[in-house]
Amino acid sequence: MRLYYVYILKCSDGSYYTGMTNDLERRLIEHQTKASYGYTYKRLPVKLVWYLECSKPDEAIGIEKKIKGWSRKKKEALINENWDDLVRFSKNYTEYGKPKTSSTSSD
Repeated sequence: MRLYYVYILKCSDGSYYTGMTNDLERRLIEHQTKASYGYTYKRLPVKLVWYLECSKPDEAIGIEKKIKGWSRKKKEALINENWDDLVRFSKNYTEYGKPKTSSTSSD
């Protein structure tokens, strides 16, 4: 069975690059050796900080697209396996960071 990988690299400038491949080792070598011109080309070195194995290419592509749309904080929560923050940062941005207020009624 062929595996597909969604991965996140941390670039030398501190930014994150999210990609998908069917050969993670080869793809990392390509990123590190400037074999392909793209986002990471001028941001070397890069470091693999997270990856996920998928059994179907469409599943990997879908996950890659979702992660690419995430905020930096949400990506870092995933990388650090901080599930509470991952859920918190998944909320609508208008809810994010607002303190919870309790409503009280007066008699």
